Amino acid sequence: MMDNLRAASNHVVLKIILGLIILSFVLTGVGNYLIGGNGDYAAKVNGQEISRAQLERAFSNERSRQQEMLGEQFSQLASNPAYLQQIRQQALSQLVDEALLDQYAKDLQLAVSDDQIKQAIFNQPAFQTNGKFDNARYLAIINQMNLTADQYAQALRKQLTTQQLIAAVTRTDFMLPGETESLAALVSQERLVREATINVAALAAKQNVSDEEVKNYYEQNKNSFMAPEQFRVSYIKLDAASLQKAPSESDIQSWYDSHQQDYTQPQRSRFSVIQTKTEADAQAVLDALKKGGDFAALAKEKSIDPISARKGGDMGWLEPDTTPDELKSANLTQKGQLSGVIKSSVGFIVARLDDVQPQQIKPLAAVHDDIAAKVKHETAVDAYYKLQQKVSDAASNDNESLASAEEAAGVKAVETDWFSHDNPPAELNFRAVEQAIFNGGLLGDNGAPGSNSDIITVDGDRAFVLRIAAHKPEAVKPLAEVSAEIVATLKNQKAQAEAKAQAEKLLADLQAGKGMDAMKAANLSFSEQKTLTRSGQDAITQSAFALAQPTKDKPVYGISEDGQGNVVLLALDQVRSGTLPEAQKKAMVQGITQNNAQIAFEALLSNLRKEGKIKYGAAAQAQ
Repeated sequence: MMDNLRAASNHVVLKIILGLIILSFVLTGVGNYLIGGNGDYAAKVNGQEISRAQLERAFSNERSRQQEMLGEQFSQLASNPAYLQQIRQQALSQLVDEALLDQYAKDLQLAVSDDQIKQAIFNQPAFQTNGKFDNARYLAIINQMNLTADQYAQALRKQLTTQQLIAAVTRTDFMLPGETESLAALVSQERLVREATINVAALAAKQNVSDEEVKNYYEQNKNSFMAPEQFRVSYIKLDAASLQKAPSESDIQSWYDSHQQDYTQPQRSRFSVIQTKTEADAQAVLDALKKGGDFAALAKEKSIDPISARKGGDMGWLEPDTTPDELKSANLTQKGQLSGVIKSSVGFIVARLDDVQPQQIKPLAAVHDDIAAKVKHETAVDAYYKLQQKVSDAASNDNESLASAEEAAGVKAVETDWFSHDNPPAELNFRAVEQAIFNGGLLGDNGAPGSNSDIITVDGDRAFVLRIAAHKPEAVKPLAEVSAEIVATLKNQKAQAEAKAQAEKLLADLQAGKGMDAMKAANLSFSEQKTLTRSGQDAITQSAFALAQPTKDKPVYGISEDGQGNVVLLALDQVRSGTLPEAQKKAMVQGITQNNAQIAFEALLSNLRKEGKIKYGAAAQAQ
């Protein structure tokens, strides 16, 4: 029961209700309230029109929300027009509810002050930068929504008014202290019970079942004895890894020679720059440097580029491909050489060449093992694809068996044991392979083995070619095969019936006050007392809490079952109050009050819908 109460406190419907008016909804759909309806409309609510444009935007928002929530599953669902129409109707229903609530709030003369509007805007995280309201960000966002500040404030006022109405309905429910304590006592209640178990398995061993009973059960329950469709498959597996061979030194040298650019670091230059806005500023910097000024100090003081300025103008190592054209054209060749004033796309710069690293080529010895691994892998992959084509041609030219494919592959085909859709062999546990086996394309007439498969590639440079070696369609298992299972089932059914009848008789005797002798005669006795709480979900606990409370010194008896299917006699000796921690008690009260608030809000909406005049237009059904 506590689980149910906790669930109520987090009820998704209640959260949706409260979420209707949060500001984030305004940011995605506020324009809906400001678009007039010309032409056909979606609905009219007490004369207030919901336009096609409003519905289309609400539908788009809901569709986006569903797509984000469902991920890849959404594409499959969205292919069904009925599903999209359902989303559309949900969006329209929400718009109708919002209109009804807005109208009701006006009837109650609920109002929101200008200060409240201003505070709501200031508190909206979307309009904040580093936790503080950012006016430029605010204006940019509402501009993106094609709204003026006044239009946004008007829409926000409507939303906050509706929020005020919802709060008035959902925050008024409460529980009195006496109610809380009574409910807490009920929730935490404990029951002291004793048990006497009638062993069904022992009774089943004594039952007799005739051949006629077995046959009748089989005929009446044939659908329970279906043997699934089964396959035996012959297959050849190709694997690039199995074709790997150690490369020769000449192959390694040849690779190194033809891929030397991969092991070459081009010449690198290191520059420092000072960037200025004007040519005059750049010339002044250059003059200061020529008089012995410190480049790093001048860069930190004069450069308008904050990144390089912090590093004293240093731009780090640059390769030819990453060196700006302005620096290339400066033709700096000596370490410490200064450029003249250079005009650039960002102003003017003065540059200095700090250092040069000549081109460097890694020797073969440094990369020998890496190259050997690459050559080994690529050679195997090349051989794999050539072999794959060879085997594919052989399998398609000789479609009656895998003999030719075996010869081409140089390996014998492997044949599996029988398997079904539910337990394919681990070595064939690839989606593409299983689809080829189970889709029926490899079966001949009347389920006989058919043709060889095409080459089926899977992850990791592996491939299969296969054929169905044998096939068994789904069929009812023969009686002889399931006879023992049926006998066991019938014996258990008879034992269950006998146990229940015995329990009913003993229960009647116990309730009449003469059950102890009957219990002794049946070789049964009650166990020691055990304490059960409402948190238990097993059948015995549920049965114990369904029994009436015992009177003083007189147990109440009942019948239940345990997890093994045995029939259990229960003796309820005592009911007593437990204790509920304050945190759980608080959660219980919150859950109940929120659940009651949800019910009240739904009742309000239901009444508004019932009394309102709602007329749906052509746009409501448009796709």
